[in-house]
Amino acid sequence: MFYLISETMIMHHHKLPYLFSTCAEHSFLLASAGLVLRKEKWIQVKRESKALLDLTRKAITRLIYLKKTLQQMEDGLSPCKAQMEKWERNLELMDAKQRQYTQQLANFKELLNRVGYTPEIRHGALVEMAEEKGELEEETAPIFETLRSYKDLPPDKGLAILAIGNKEKEYAAAEQYLEDLLQSLTATE
Repeated sequence: MFYLISETMIMHHHKLPYLFSTCAEHSFLLASAGLVLRKEKWIQVKRESKALLDLTRKAITRLIYLKKTLQQMEDGLSPCKAQMEKWERNLELMDAKQRQYTQQLANFKELLNRVGYTPEIRHGALVEMAEEKGELEEETAPIFETLRSYKDLPPDKGLAILAIGNKEKEYAAAEQYLEDLLQSLTATE
């Protein structure tokens, strides 16, 4: 005789003796019910175990991926670190240059203010002024040459006449010397 045992019967197993007449049947049913409960628990534990195993495998795969990623980042860190150090040195150098250039700019502005620079003075104006200066130098060059010859003259008129007389005597002496030299050369030929 085989009876189908339901969950309700297992939950209310204390009422089972009334359903069955013999103690052997009752023990058999209780044992069968215990086995069914154990099997259902085993299936549930197996299902949970399988889910935990899947989660563990996924976690291990993720851990391996993260370790590889970390290793790649650490491998790539040393060239990046060297590049960062280079950039930091360049930044310090640029900062020093910037301070130097700022100081030079302030010095040049001060110099321009001292010499009377105004914003109206531009490159074009400076070129025009340079051209005018060149023209004036060309016009005044002969006058300066004439004035240089009078540079050695004394400032007093009497002294100037005396200096001119001395120069005329030197000139006459030089002419006489040249004539004597020419006559001696022509006589020897």
